[in-house]
Amino acid sequence: MLRIDEAPAVEIHIIQSNDEAGGIGEPGTSGIAPAVANAIFAATGKRLRKLPIVPEVLRRA
Repeated sequence: MLRIDEAPAVEIHIIQSNDEAGGIGEPGTSGIAPAVANAIFAATGKRLRKLPIVPEVLRRA
C-alpha cells in the first residue's frame, strides 16, 4: 500500500443520477491482505488464516 506522499494524484467526478446511492470508498484495498498472504504461501508453503501477519507466526513450524 502506498503512503500518501507516494500516491498519485486522484481526480474524483461525481455524476448526477437518479439511481439509488451506491458504494463510494476504497474497494481496491480489500484485496491487499489476501494477496500478501498468498504470496507468503507461495514463498514458504505456510498458509496464513489470521490477520495481522506477524513474523512470529511465520517462524513457527
